[in-house]
Amino acid sequence: MPQRTSLADADCAIAQALDVVGDWWTLLIVRDTARGVHRFDALQEELGVSRKVLTERLRLLVDAGVLSREPYQDRPPRYEYRLTRRGRALLPVLIALQDWGDSWVMGDGEMTATSAEASKEAARVHALVGTRLPELQLLDCDGALRDPVADTPYTVLYCFPGAYARRDAYPPGWAQIPGASGCTLESCTYRDQLAEFTAAGATVHGVSTQRPDEQRAFADAERLRFPLLSDAELELTAALRLPTFRAAGTSRLKRLTLVVDRNRTVREALYPITDIEASVRAALTVIREAAPPDA
Repeated sequence: MPQRTSLADADCAIAQALDVVGDWWTLLIVRDTARGVHRFDALQEELGVSRKVLTERLRLLVDAGVLSREPYQDRPPRYEYRLTRRGRALLPVLIALQDWGDSWVMGDGEMTATSAEASKEAARVHALVGTRLPELQLLDCDGALRDPVADTPYTVLYCFPGAYARRDAYPPGWAQIPGASGCTLESCTYRDQLAEFTAAGATVHGVSTQRPDEQRAFADAERLRFPLLSDAELELTAALRLPTFRAAGTSRLKRLTLVVDRNRTVREALYPITDIEASVRAALTVIREAAPPDA
């Protein structure tokens, strides 16, 4: 086991939490298991860590109940490491660290719902092309679990900061946050062009970190004919390391669009989005021009 200094402040929850995840490798392991990397060799390749260090950190996280160790092969025995309910509760911590890093380490600290085209944040989103979205489920407007990737040749996942049925429900100062305004326009543009997406073999899903009841009220008010999915638990956000900002005490997705095929491979990533209507046309063009995914 790695040498660890005992944190004597038994009444401080911060100190006690750091006793579990205070080593940087442990949080990076949580990050990668959230991204769908579950096996020892894959984790070692992803992290570039020694087998000894990885073995120690995995044992620590399993003992702490953050990861479960699940067999996937009998001869020889092989195991996968998956986040437990306790481990998934760390996802907001990861997203808060990412948001802080994007804003204060790689940025200027400005609250924004968008980014510069040449930013490292944009590069991270564009690097999603060719990667696979891990298996996960999000709550839809009715509170039912739904795979964000539909069983159609393509799925458009347009991620937006927040949309509300009533104008007074928006957080204070919303219109002054660069890139935040326009969620209603975006959803209504997809609504009005839904038949064209359907004819091209695509399903449209809107995704935000709002509660399902907030999304349902908005969907009813705007007569949307496609599902809005809630990533309030930040599972999709953490899995893809999607960019966020905080407003009214909530982590919110920055506006971006992913085109995903039925094999869960990201075919296109549109970010930053500065022209909402043009981004909808661009997503439709990608689908119409793409070769169909393998069945």
